[in-house]
Amino acid sequence: QVQLVESGGGLVQAGGSLNLSCLASGIPFRTVNLAWFRQSLEDRREIVADIRAGGRVNIADPVKVRFAISRDNAKNALFLPMTDVDERDTGTYYCNLLYPLTNPWGQGTQVTVSS
Repeated sequence: QVQLVESGGGLVQAGGSLNLSCLASGIPFRTVNLAWFRQSLEDRREIVADIRAGGRVNIADPVKVRFAISRDNAKNALFLPMTDVDERDTGTYYCNLLYPLTNPWGQGTQVTVSS
């Protein structure tokens, strides 16, 4: 059974930092391409960053110099260090396969940035 559990969100002031984590089970973690997504109240879910099984990384333009993505295959863990956050980064953050298709989603972790 696939399970994705995100954590690390919270309330942070603009300019601050957070480090999101995702623990996965039920997938062949080290062989799949993974991604972080976020969804605000007004917008559709959008991709924030992805990391391929081979380690190649892509970061979305709005967060390119502020966020990073990494993975620990030994721990089935995915990370999203966030720095210099601003109010546009407010939303619920999810991890999943890069192309989730029918893969279930976790509960996400809420990030709220205050000015």
